[in-house]
Amino acid sequence: MGILNVTPDSFSDGGLYNEPLQAIERGQEIEAQGANILDIGGESTRPGSEPVSQDEEIGRVVPVVEQLAPLLRIPISIDTYRAEVARQAIDAGAQVINDVGGLRFDPEMGRLAAETGAGVIIMHSRGNRSELHNCGGDETATGVCRELYQTIEKAIEKGIDPASIVADPGLGFSKSSQGSLKILKSLGVFSTLGYPVMVGVSRKSFIKMDISGPKVTAWTTAAAVALAIGNGAHAIRVHDVAQMRAVAQMVEAIEQEDLGPTPNFQNS
Repeated sequence: MGILNVTPDSFSDGGLYNEPLQAIERGQEIEAQGANILDIGGESTRPGSEPVSQDEEIGRVVPVVEQLAPLLRIPISIDTYRAEVARQAIDAGAQVINDVGGLRFDPEMGRLAAETGAGVIIMHSRGNRSELHNCGGDETATGVCRELYQTIEKAIEKGIDPASIVADPGLGFSKSSQGSLKILKSLGVFSTLGYPVMVGVSRKSFIKMDISGPKVTAWTTAAAVALAIGNGAHAIRVHDVAQMRAVAQMVEAIEQEDLGPTPNFQNS
């Protein structure tokens, strides 16, 4: 999943693609670099970010979705927690809803997803919009998995088709850096949910290691992406599509290789 932020204040690419022409060019580039899904967002959810009005978010994302939808072969995901934004984006051509609130922030979101049959990425988080990055609660993979399961069950009760659901453990949200790393290490626990698992680690603060010199988040992102795929992630949400696709393909090639029986060097 390639990220297209049409915002002025996202933590790593804010302001780069908030003009429609720039956004359209970048969306096409993301597809050309090998993304399978394009995720468009109009409000930053970085730590310390301020929410924008619903009208502002609609004005940022809907024209871009509308213009990109007929140009792309890959589906478009709308990154929003507001049902009206999602509704207008779907009318414009989006096919997936990616909700950092886990359908909790807007009571209409679940009904909208059920009515439209859109794919739904349900992310684990706690608290309201202003509390997204507050730490607290169980940070074990088992505890987060249990809470995410409960959120998904509520979504199904609202009529959402289980086949349309993707689970996201919400790394970097409502968790400490150490907690996010531990969950990444134990990501296999989320396979017990029975849904595809998507992981977003790209350029997040919890992978910005304390190393002197130039920023090395591309390298730490690659390490985290490789570990996530090796531990069972079915999808990864990234900024650097071409590079991370290469990482993903390498991990998959290693995993699929039949190495034959383990040699017994003691008897050699």
